[in-house]
Amino acid sequence: MHPAAYAFVRSVAARRSPGLVLEIGGRTVNGSVRPLFAGDPYLSIDIADGPDVDIVANGATYIPDVSPACVVCCEVLEHTEDAEAICTHVRRILAPRGIFIVTTASEERRPHSAIDGGTLRPGEWYRGINAAALALWLEGFSSALVVDATGTQDVYAFARKAG
Repeated sequence: MHPAAYAFVRSVAARRSPGLVLEIGGRTVNGSVRPLFAGDPYLSIDIADGPDVDIVANGATYIPDVSPACVVCCEVLEHTEDAEAICTHVRRILAPRGIFIVTTASEERRPHSAIDGGTLRPGEWYRGINAAALALWLEGFSSALVVDATGTQDVYAFARKAG
């Protein structure tokens, strides 16, 4: 994860209530946000096993035993055809007043591999996400802030579920 995306997550992480933090796409490729959530129970899922993955599962369908107070999804949505489904599913599983933190590559960023950040491999999915699409996917939350981070080739979001 590059510094600007990490800084965004750090800037909104303190807005969460205590409780389970679920990370979707938690396999460490180039950095992890896990240290920002020290003190809370933390569960990392990913569609592939690897460093820092607790459970191999799909973020569009996985249901934890406890509703998370916070779901973090960093640098994932551009790598899946299920981006909208993930956002909808997160809203369903979040605890009341829970928060959803997203960082994703915008349409400006060059396609890159989810495996190592290098060149796309055969069969890998990639699509940059624009701020308007992400805002639409977050409409069911009680509030959502979507930031087109000009100059970083990123889109960031912070959404809260109704309480």
